[in-house]
Amino acid sequence: QQPSLCLRSLGISPSLSFLASLSLCGLTRSSSFLVTQTLNILPSFGFLFDIDGVLVRGKTPIPAAKTAFQKLVNSQGQFLVPVVFVTNAGNCLRQKKADQLSHLLGVPVSKQVMMSHSPLRMFKRYHEKCVLVSGQGPLLDIARDLGFCQPITIETLREKHPLLDVVDHDRRPNVLVSIYFCFKILSVVLFGEPVRWETNLQLIIDVLLTSGYPGNPYHRENYPHIPVLACNMDLMWVAEAQSPRFGHGTFMVCLENIYKKITGKDLKYEVLMGKPSKLTYQYAEYLIRAQAAERQWKQPIQTLYAVGDNLMTDVYGANLYNRYLEENSRKDNSWENELASAAAAHCRSVLVCTGVYNPHAEVPLDTRESITETVFHGHRDFRFDPGLVEPDHIVPDVDAAVDLVFQLENFAPN
Repeated sequence: QQPSLCLRSLGISPSLSFLASLSLCGLTRSSSFLVTQTLNILPSFGFLFDIDGVLVRGKTPIPAAKTAFQKLVNSQGQFLVPVVFVTNAGNCLRQKKADQLSHLLGVPVSKQVMMSHSPLRMFKRYHEKCVLVSGQGPLLDIARDLGFCQPITIETLREKHPLLDVVDHDRRPNVLVSIYFCFKILSVVLFGEPVRWETNLQLIIDVLLTSGYPGNPYHRENYPHIPVLACNMDLMWVAEAQSPRFGHGTFMVCLENIYKKITGKDLKYEVLMGKPSKLTYQYAEYLIRAQAAERQWKQPIQTLYAVGDNLMTDVYGANLYNRYLEENSRKDNSWENELASAAAAHCRSVLVCTGVYNPHAEVPLDTRESITETVFHGHRDFRFDPGLVEPDHIVPDVDAAVDLVFQLENFAPN
C-alpha cells in the first residue's frame, strides 16, 4: 500500500514535492534532489528527538538508535550537533530519564533531556502557590525540582478528605470524618496519566467546582475555574504491546467530558505543554541554543529537525512551530521573555516508521470520516489541519533520519 494513501486517510492530499521526497520503501528523500555544496564542519542545525517509538519501545532499545548516536558523538563522547530529547513523558525526574538514555544508547546524556513538564520552570507566578498535582512517580520531587513550593498530591488530598473518594467500595472510610484542611488549592497541574483514574477524576472535579475547597458544596457559578496546567496530551503511546496504549491525553478526554457533562461548560487550560504545543518547541529551541553557546559554536542555528513517530504530536507540533517561525508572529508573553525570542528560521518534521505511525495502515472506505474525532487523535484545543500532519520527510528509522539530515545540511564533522 502506498504511503500517500495512508496520508489521504487522514484527509491529507500530499503535494507533488512531498511525494517526490519519498523513496526508501517509498519513504526517504532521494539524494538526487540534494545540491552538492561545500561540506560544513560546524552545525547550523539541531535535532529534536522523540524517545518512545523512535529510540525505544518501552524499555527495549530500537536497534537503529545506537547506530544513529554513534554518528552524533565524537571520540570524547561530546555531541557533534545540538541535540534535545523531547519526550511527552512526565512521570520521572529529568536526570533519571537522562541516565536511562545514557544506558540504552551508549552515549553520555544529561542536560539534553526535556520532559513534557520542563517548561513549567517558566511559570514562576504559580511556584509559591498551593498546587494540586496529578500523575504518578515521584510527583513531589518533580514539582519541587521545577520550582513549586507547596505541591499537594491527590493521595494527600484524599487522606485529608476521605469522604470524597468512594467509587472503590473497599477503600471507603469506616469512620465518616474529614480532617481539617486549611489550604486553598489555587491551581491544578496535570503531570501525566495517574494510576487510579476514578480517584483523580473525582478529586480534580471537586477542586474545580469548589474553587479550591474540595470539602465544600459545588458552586457551578464559579467559572472560569481555578487554573489548570496540563502536560503531555498524547492520546496513545507505544510500548512493547502490539497496539498503542492509553496516554495522558485519554485521561484528559475523560476529565474534560465529565466537567462539561456536570457544568455544561468547557474545561479551560491555562497552558498545554508537551508536543504538539508551541511552548514545548520554544523551550526546546532555547535548550538547543544554550548547547550551541556552551560549545562556543559561532554558527547560528537556522534549522531544527524534529524526529518522531506520531503524526498528531511530533509532525503536527514541528509543522506548527515551523509555521510560527516563518510567520514571525512572536508575541511578548512573560515566559517568552525569559526564553528570549526564537532565532531559528525553520523546524522540519521527520517521521520514522518504528512507532505509532504505520505506513501500511488500512484506508477507511469513506475518507470523509477522516476529519472527525474518530481519526484526529490530537487534543480538543488543537484544530485539525491536514497541512500540519504532512511530514517533510518519512524515513524507516532514526539512523536513516540522521543520515538524511547530514546529507541535507552537507554536514561532515571533524
